[in-house]
Amino acid sequence: MSGHASGLTLSQRRVRTAWWLLLPMLVVLAAVAGWPLGRTIWFSFTDAHLANLSDWRYIGFENYLGPYGVMRDPEWWNAVWNTVVFAVLSVSIETVLGLGVALLLNHPSRLRTLLRATLLVPWAIPTVVSARMWNWMLHDQFGIVNHGLLSMGLISGPLGFTADPSLSLFTVVMVDVWKTTPFMALLILAALQLVPADCYEAASVDGVPAWRVFTRITLPLIMPGVAVAMIFRLLDALRVFDLIYVMTSNSRGTQSMSIYVREQLIDFQMVGYGSAAATVLFLVIALSTMAYLALVRAGRPETVA
Repeated sequence: MSGHASGLTLSQRRVRTAWWLLLPMLVVLAAVAGWPLGRTIWFSFTDAHLANLSDWRYIGFENYLGPYGVMRDPEWWNAVWNTVVFAVLSVSIETVLGLGVALLLNHPSRLRTLLRATLLVPWAIPTVVSARMWNWMLHDQFGIVNHGLLSMGLISGPLGFTADPSLSLFTVVMVDVWKTTPFMALLILAALQLVPADCYEAASVDGVPAWRVFTRITLPLIMPGVAVAMIFRLLDALRVFDLIYVMTSNSRGTQSMSIYVREQLIDFQMVGYGSAAATVLFLVIALSTMAYLALVRAGRPETVA
């Protein structure tokens, strides 16, 4: 009765209370993230230079669409292509491998706790450390990978995994897969453990084959969890910087959008132009995320059915 008296239903009051509880966090987020983002967008419309940030003039969309703007720079589009290839390959492979590992860990075993702890090791190693470690392992003269391949007769000479333009991008993808597959596996494992055991018991009584149980029961029920894991990884992959920069420095064959932005801001000290590139990067990530979420929502009713 009190809900009707106040003009709000119980559900509406809960939503209002939730917004009030979230308000302090939103204020802090706006201060921490909103102000730098807004300042970056503002600088993107100026010709500001790092040497003298106080001396700038407004130039409109010149940094975006001008003769030398970001959108007309072939190197920017090369960086976009590298980033998209890296993101699609790494997220796809990590999802498949993470699903397989999660299915293995989901079976009862005395070693399951130990295997979970071991699985976290690649993910726990800082990215810079793992990148340097793999750099040495993949070295064409001293690396253990080349030594092993030569010993087995699989290659006739050392391979420059991080120096060869035809190999460097896929090498970085494989290192990222090694490091991040545990993250995907643990998130998918959490989704697997929420699947009701009754579903499997009913399927077992009916004699449903294991593959059909997986495709008709397990996969549809864990897809929301898999979607969350993929969107987290997609966000990370689209803004990748440290792994690629440590392994291949500023190579054009692997240059990502974030590395391009860093080059304009730090190496060339063009704050206005670099801010424009950073703003486009932000828009690419935001639009990619919204498009992915829209696809997930569009496919959810069919999955549930």
